[in-house]
Order: sequence, then structure tokens, then C-alpha cells
Amino acid sequence: MRSMSARERRARFEDSEALRALLNRLHDAGRGAWRDDPEAAALMRHAADKYAALARKHGLDPWEAASAAFEAMRGAATRRAEDPWAVVTRAVQVTCIGEERGNGLLCSVHQARRPRYSVFHDAERFSDRENPLPEYHPAFHVDPFTEQDDEAVPASEPVTTVASAVEDTIALFSLLGWEQETARAAVEYVTARLAEAPSRASAFEGLRRDRQARALLDLPGSSWTALLRIVLGTPDPALAHTNAGRGVLLRLLIGEPLRALLMDDDLVLAAGLAAPGIERT
Repeated sequence: MRSMSARERRARFEDSEALRALLNRLHDAGRGAWRDDPEAAALMRHAADKYAALARKHGLDPWEAASAAFEAMRGAATRRAEDPWAVVTRAVQVTCIGEERGNGLLCSVHQARRPRYSVFHDAERFSDRENPLPEYHPAFHVDPFTEQDDEAVPASEPVTTVASAVEDTIALFSLLGWEQETARAAVEYVTARLAEAPSRASAFEGLRRDRQARALLDLPGSSWTALLRIVLGTPDPALAHTNAGRGVLLRLLIGEPLRALLMDDDLVLAAGLAAPGIERT
């Protein structure tokens, strides 16, 4: 039996009612129909031809677009749609965009379709940048052939220690309406638990469920959760490299001064509203 040419397949399948009839027949035939039916194979070859340009536009193989079309064609909504081809085309377009964004962001297609991830730009290699690597960040402004030791660090450059970062964190809360004793007890408890935890995220999760600590510190649940987010950072991986994700303690440790934190309006508002005893309307 002679196989159909692309023109013959187009003439045979492009009509939406013809597509609906074929999809209904394949659905009624049950398991194995798509695998064994010669018309189904011809339909998928037609889909690969139909969406080849769309696939190439997004850096994909035509058969990847055909696979997306296959998934759409199996749905009941496609069979019942006023224009089945319109539904299939939109599904292929969305999948191609998701695949392209997923490849660029180095994440799954499911994640790439969500706004919280798709807003980011594609991953970049340092080698792809036009500017030399040392110009990208001051941390790279070091001559690898020059010996660096502790004596080479200017004496005027301050070194932030954990102890000073903890004291600055306590001072921050005290300045924003928290009782100094409460702030000190809470922050010291959090940092002590952090030192025992494998990561900030695990420390956050363990402390969030620590009802005994809340009772000992006499803190409302909202104040306790807010303090954890402020000190340790929001555990959402999407925010890991933002100020909200780093948290006050890490920001202090990497060199941000207390006065800079007090100029962070979102931080000041969150800490002030979380202070115990603040009435919220």
C-alpha cells in the first residue's frame, strides 16, 4: 500500500470534522488503537509536518511538537471542541514555549510554565559573556599569581563575625519595636538551633514547628514565623538569591551594615508589624 504524501495527508486531515471523527473512532476502539491503526500513524506524520515550523522556532524537533499534539488529541475536550485543530494547535504552542523556557532555565517544563520561575532570564555561562570574567564581580578581582594572606587585608576593612551579626540582628529588632529581652532570647535561640542544623532551610522548618520555643518565648505564632523569615530568610528556592531569601543574619555576615538593613522598607515593615503587642486592624 502506497504511503500518503504530505499534500494528501493535509487534504485528508485538515478538516476539523474529519479530525473529530477520527479521534472519536480511535477513542471508541479502546487500548492499542493509536499504536495499531494506520490512520493514526498517518495523522501523527501530518502533525509533525504541520507543526515543524513552530517546533523549529522554539529550538525543538518536529516530532516533539507531534508528541504534544498527540497528548492533546487524546483529551475529551479536543473531541468536543468547536474546532479540534484550534485546541491542538494551542496545546502544541504552549508546550513548545514551555520546553524552550525549561531548556533555557535548566528546569522542568512544569516549572517553566509557572510565572514564579518563567520571569527569570535564561541561564548563562561565564564563557558566553562578552566581558571578561574579572569584570563580572569584584570577587574575581584577584591576581592568582599574587600570594594572599591575612596581613594583606587592610586593617581598616571590617570583618563581620557571627557574634557581631547576632548582636546587630538583635539591635535591628529592638529598633523596630521589639522588647530587647524578647529579641535577644528569640534571636539567640534561633542561631543556636541554626548551628546544629545542616542548612538554613532545615533549621527554618524545625523551628517553625517548635511550639515549645514559642511558649518559652511567649510569642504569637505570626510573630514567631515572621521572625524566622526575617532572620533565616524565606525558604522558597526561587527566592534564594534575593534579600528575602538570604535573611538578615546572612546579609550581615556577607558585609551589609545594619544601617543598610534599616533602609530596606520591606524588612522594616515586616519586622515592625511582627513585633509582639502590635495591634493589627
